[in-house]
Amino acid sequence: MSHVARLSVVTKTKADSCAWKAYYSDGVLVPPKQGQTPDPKPCAGNDGTTITIEDMFYNTPTRLSALRSPSEEYAKILDVITKYAVHNSKISFLCKKAGSPSPEISTAPVSDVSQAIRLLYGHAIAKELLHVEIAPEKAKDDVDDPERWSAEAYCTSANYQGKKTNLLLFINHRLVESTAIKRAVESVYSGVLPKGAFPFVYLSLEMDPRAVDVNVHPTKREVLFLNEEAVIERISDSIQQHVVGQSQSRVFEYQTLLPGVSVDPAPKKGKKRERDKETEIEGEEEESEDEDRPTTIQKTLSQHKVRTSLQDRTLESMLPMTNPARSDGDDPSGTAIRLRDIKESQCDLTSIMELRQSVISSIHYDLTEIIRRHTFVGVVDNIRCLSLIQHQTKLYLINHAALAEEMFYQLALMQFGDCKRLRLDPPPPLLTLLKLAVDGESGTERSGLNKEVIVERIAKTLVDRREMLKEYFALDISESGDILTLPHLLKEYTPDLNKLPTFLMRLGPQVRWLSLEKIPMLIISIR
Repeated sequence: MSHVARLSVVTKTKADSCAWKAYYSDGVLVPPKQGQTPDPKPCAGNDGTTITIEDMFYNTPTRLSALRSPSEEYAKILDVITKYAVHNSKISFLCKKAGSPSPEISTAPVSDVSQAIRLLYGHAIAKELLHVEIAPEKAKDDVDDPERWSAEAYCTSANYQGKKTNLLLFINHRLVESTAIKRAVESVYSGVLPKGAFPFVYLSLEMDPRAVDVNVHPTKREVLFLNEEAVIERISDSIQQHVVGQSQSRVFEYQTLLPGVSVDPAPKKGKKRERDKETEIEGEEEESEDEDRPTTIQKTLSQHKVRTSLQDRTLESMLPMTNPARSDGDDPSGTAIRLRDIKESQCDLTSIMELRQSVISSIHYDLTEIIRRHTFVGVVDNIRCLSLIQHQTKLYLINHAALAEEMFYQLALMQFGDCKRLRLDPPPPLLTLLKLAVDGESGTERSGLNKEVIVERIAKTLVDRREMLKEYFALDISESGDILTLPHLLKEYTPDLNKLPTFLMRLGPQVRWLSLEKIPMLIISIR
């Protein structure tokens, strides 16, 4: 700093009777005035050291002209001091703008990192903090090992959702940036936070200085270090374990009043007035002393105001879509279709007509209305298949797997005998797929048959019934045993073909072929 500013130091120890003041320029001691010696001069002062920097960039006009407004530069200084105050929680920090009566930052010297974060970044972050201590999986006892490292992190749980990633990264007690670490942290939280939400992470990494390369950025802001990928992977795994382990409960907030909407003012009294109690229409024209009142203003009660946004999603948007221009078997058009636009096929089979009538008679109209007009909030638990949706001013926790199963069952029943076809090119052999599924299935020895016999029996069952499968379910199997087409219940939705072997294997022993009531269920097993 003494190369680009006027720097002075005042220091005093407890043993000294007075303080000492020295001036520096270009890294060396200089006299305070011409004709004086550059040695430190005695002066009044308290115990400790005070470093004063004045006249920044007085000798570099080009750099001085690059400075922005005082408020913007002060905001950057405040940000850096705030981060160092979190990292050095045992040291008291005080930052005050010139002319301001009170400091912007003031921390106690006996706080810890979590208390410093609570003081400087707020209670909303501090209450969701998780403490993570990280070390290599196979740490060596050699102190001089250049690959030795350790890390400590304070990260927020899945209940905190910030507008941007706030990463405080210190390597060997120095504030730096690392694009790789930031991407890894965001990747960890992308699986537990909804889209557009970001975490707060404080990470302190200590390693051998020989393993750190600080000459990456001209300002030494970015660094690289030895075994970077392995270290980052270990840090990411540790953070992920703690975040996922604390995600048994989730907190969601929703808003019933649109931002910026003010409550209507109280109505004025008049001599003659009629009020509609249901809609609360105010300000009707009438004979009163105030002749300038507006005519007919309808007030919406606050409990009927629902948060809306252009980014609202429904469960239909969660279905993975393929290229809209793709040709789907016998239907070459690439236009997407909505669920409500799917037409019911013509079928004269009594059993199918009874099943359709059973679905209609068991409709729950309130539940149907919730599903039809819901707003998708987010996935709560991907393993337990739990998601959160909002309808009007209420939140509902649903099992999206059970909901999808019911939807595909009704789609199969509605399109029975007239399903679209998903053509496979090249067609895979039936025997090969069955062998893959049977080899990976446990408990086949309880049947008393070897795996080759099981594969042959299932293949024979499907080939013998291939005409019925083709006509009713669009599942076309050639005489040679190749899978030509699969049923395509929902246009632009491609099922997971990794489950095709298991689907074909279950068609043999787990379908009652003489009961038509159960046959439509075989289609949804591959969803």
